Amino acid sequence: MEKSMKPKQTSVQRLCCSVQNYDWGKIGPDSEVARLYASNSGSEIDPEKPYAEFWMGTHDSGPSFLIQKDLNGMSMSLKEWISTNSNELLGHKVVQKWGSDLPFLFKVLSVRKALSIQAHPDKDLAKLLHKFMPSAYKDDNHKPEMALAITHFQALCGFVTLEELKGVLDNVPEIVQVVGSEVANQVFDTTNEDGEDKVKSVLRLIFTQLMSATKEIVTTATTKLKNRLHMENQVRQLTEKEQLVLELERQYHDDVGVISAFFLNYVKLTPGEALYLGANEPHAYMFGDCVECMATSDNVVRAGLTPKHRDVKTLCSMLTYKQGCPEILKGVALNSYVTRYLPPFDEFEVDRCHLPQGESVEFPAVQGPSIFVVTFGEGIIYTSDFTGDINITQGEVLFVPAGTEIGITSASELHIYRAGVNSMFFQLP
Repeated sequence: MEKSMKPKQTSVQRLCCSVQNYDWGKIGPDSEVARLYASNSGSEIDPEKPYAEFWMGTHDSGPSFLIQKDLNGMSMSLKEWISTNSNELLGHKVVQKWGSDLPFLFKVLSVRKALSIQAHPDKDLAKLLHKFMPSAYKDDNHKPEMALAITHFQALCGFVTLEELKGVLDNVPEIVQVVGSEVANQVFDTTNEDGEDKVKSVLRLIFTQLMSATKEIVTTATTKLKNRLHMENQVRQLTEKEQLVLELERQYHDDVGVISAFFLNYVKLTPGEALYLGANEPHAYMFGDCVECMATSDNVVRAGLTPKHRDVKTLCSMLTYKQGCPEILKGVALNSYVTRYLPPFDEFEVDRCHLPQGESVEFPAVQGPSIFVVTFGEGIIYTSDFTGDINITQGEVLFVPAGTEIGITSASELHIYRAGVNSMFFQLP
């Protein structure tokens, strides 16, 4: 593309995207994010620096820019470009629902150590938090999200069942020491026959008691827990959850999040499996690389496994306290090479395309915008908007306007992910 041209009003655009160097990211060339960002931006990888998140979208904390310059040789942000012609670029129905901005934020994550135990507020709570604490909560939007594993990926997500929690209290005496026997006995005395509201009430009580414990009590408990598990490891095989807890203790000494891991489901995704997270659900990513998509927001309420701002009171009051393992999405095959992942949220869906060398695939035109990212290999993209053929390699990111058909031919094995507005949204009356 010629640099001097003004970007076409409705053409496919190559994007230069942002990186976040959060402490939990994989280091240097070990990071998928580092490799993508270096290829995308033409920069060198710092072998000592963590590369945590690669952002593709319009959020102000990590905006994308058009690679093609305007007439003055200036870079235009994707957000600015969309705002000049939103109906054509986003599609009328998307603009009608969400206004003249991209409704989703697309990311790649490379996780070396655990992220914070966190939840994302629903729309009503997001507006309140943004109004009263704008420095901590920068957006007034909710943040449902989905993680699709690129590598084997580990996470804590949602609360274990009541029966599993009783087993935890039987086998982890340090928790009872923190919350007190009276609270623990309320859990033991509760059954599912008491009804969902009663079970949730008791779970809220014990979890809030744990997360609100003083630093001194938590330090004593985590030290006892660590010492006991190391001793027991001499005579028995520790469970996966116990091994995880020891790893978390190494990462975050004397943190209440270490103990609270026992309350949450330990989920392991294989490449191609996805996990979606609604508002007000507790979770923490543990390790691995994933593609992540969410509503355009960066609101996070944290309460453990973090040096950042904690808001224990808000987190404990906002959670749904649903119990049981989360649903794992395997995706639906659209053809031999493309699998689609449809979470129960209007804002987004994700397609996973693994194309063998020398093969071709088509992405039909859709009523909303799409973002494509190449994570492996090289090939050529053909478009229906007369942009011309676009050579693509690892790190390439493309914005595709509504109503644009895309064809892809691989020059090698090629891995591409696409984010777009949930196709079920366009079927609504």
